Amino acid sequence: MARRKRTSLVLEKAVRRAAGINSIAPNLDLGNGLSLPAFSTLIETMRTRENTYNSALSSLDKLYREMLDTEDQLGDMTEHMLMAVGTRYGKSSLEYGMAGGVPKNQRRKGLRGDSQTPTTEEPSFIASVDSKNGKKPAATS
Repeated sequence: MARRKRTSLVLEKAVRRAAGINSIAPNLDLGNGLSLPAFSTLIETMRTRENTYNSALSSLDKLYREMLDTEDQLGDMTEHMLMAVGTRYGKSSLEYGMAGGVPKNQRRKGLRGDSQTPTTEEPSFIASVDSKNGKKPAATS
């Protein structure tokens, strides 16, 4: 998604005001550095900086898209490199493991629903048998 370009409401207001002041007198000088030519110069400076900023954003967007494309290419080549090592040396070889793959003979195949990490917790209940009266085992917690 492209970055949002900037538009200055202050610049738009200044352009409208300069047009109104220009209708009074094209070279109006109100003293203390407040003249229409100075105002127009500052408006053009702002317009130039805003355009430069928006152009820089467009360039940045282009660089970002190029970087993402290169990242995709790198990911694909990384996968192809591992597959090529697996093809040349075998997927159970030490070389395959050195290239970052998990050797086929070291993969852990779990059943569906099994957790991937072994747990060392004790069961939450213990079955006990009352041998005196011959009753069935009772669960206790």
